[in-house]
Amino acid sequence: MRIFIETLGCEKNTADSESAAGILERAGHEIVASPTQAEVIMVNTCGFINDAKEESINRIFDMAEYKKNGGILIMSGCLSQRYGEELYEQMPEVDIFLGVNDYKNLPRILEEHKNGRRDKYINTYEKVYMELGKRKQSKPSYSAYLKIAEGCDNICTYCIIPSIRGKYRSRKKEDILAEAKELAENGCKELILIAQDVTAYGKDLYGEYCLAELLRSLCEIEPLHWIRLMYCYEDRITDELISIMAEQKKICHYIDIPIQHGSDVILKSMNRHSTRDSITNTIKRLREAMPDIHIRTTMITGFPGERQEEFEELVAFVEEMRFERLGVFSYSKEEGTAAALLKGQVREDVKLKRKDWIMSIQREISLECNQKHIGETLEVLVERREDDGSYTGRSIYDAPEIDNEVIFTSTRACDIGTFVNVKITDAFDYDLIGEVEEEK
Repeated sequence: MRIFIETLGCEKNTADSESAAGILERAGHEIVASPTQAEVIMVNTCGFINDAKEESINRIFDMAEYKKNGGILIMSGCLSQRYGEELYEQMPEVDIFLGVNDYKNLPRILEEHKNGRRDKYINTYEKVYMELGKRKQSKPSYSAYLKIAEGCDNICTYCIIPSIRGKYRSRKKEDILAEAKELAENGCKELILIAQDVTAYGKDLYGEYCLAELLRSLCEIEPLHWIRLMYCYEDRITDELISIMAEQKKICHYIDIPIQHGSDVILKSMNRHSTRDSITNTIKRLREAMPDIHIRTTMITGFPGERQEEFEELVAFVEEMRFERLGVFSYSKEEGTAAALLKGQVREDVKLKRKDWIMSIQREISLECNQKHIGETLEVLVERREDDGSYTGRSIYDAPEIDNEVIFTSTRACDIGTFVNVKITDAFDYDLIGEVEEEK
């Protein structure tokens, strides 16, 4: 069958979709680039917050328009796992509902599916990490996400992910290294480690946190040039982890830490294990070890119980920490979470006003951070050539799709997926401007 896969949501969904594509290809199916070519359309959905759920539902309706006579529409992923039973009754357009634990069974599911019949496969998670075989990459081969664990044990009061993805299951180190080597052999130069909590890696499997040890082994894979860390919890950023980040040239001086707030009252209500003081101390340790490190984080405004006092604490915290990269979400009240039952729910207009206020502060901080790069030469990964002949890429300080870009000119052709040295000549709120340095 000709199958089109569309992925919504986070990088973990991207990895799942690539695994599903690999499974389907090995079973003899063809992955196509457009829904107009497809006999089967699969939308891998996100069910994390209300906006993501709405986007997923709308996209399903869009894709239903492409169904040909006898065509099959599949809803997979977090939204299907979370609401599959209800959506089965409400969305007759969908032929198959597939949870996050059923991708390995896709070939059999398609083989057994009968025209006119509707099915749902929403199974619970397995107790160990489930290997799905070689992925078919949907992104350029020079950059790849590598999932090192599944599930989450943190039980933050606002988050539904543990109910969807299950308990934390680390992937065996040998399986991670085998996939990393294969990706590198196929041209991967930037490896981005992902999980719901990257810093928890190994505790369930080996009895201790093993991220630093894993990184040391990954750095030995010769073709890899950059290794990037996403989703690191502050309370598990150990001295050993900081040390190996500072020592190993391949590990980007970049770290993504979802901090969420700057008020101890709100952090406690969120069931976070960090405090304002512990976060401040960890940021200090990171910056002392790597003065050039760029820290990405996220904040939530309007969490239940966030009075003006707690919001002002958040504002002061953002101004004090001066994070190089920061995103803000307004709190989304999710059924099935403890936070949805808390008193002191904040009005929607107040949540959004507070979000906009934090982002206005961050724009100034981001511009100031970017201006510090003027006159520097940064190594840049070339990602595309623009119509005007200029190029766009990313520095070591930026993850794909969510962070800044470097826009630059060159007197010689630059190949996509290669590294060039770019002298920064100007800076905006979120992007840098530069020109390739001439080879001597």
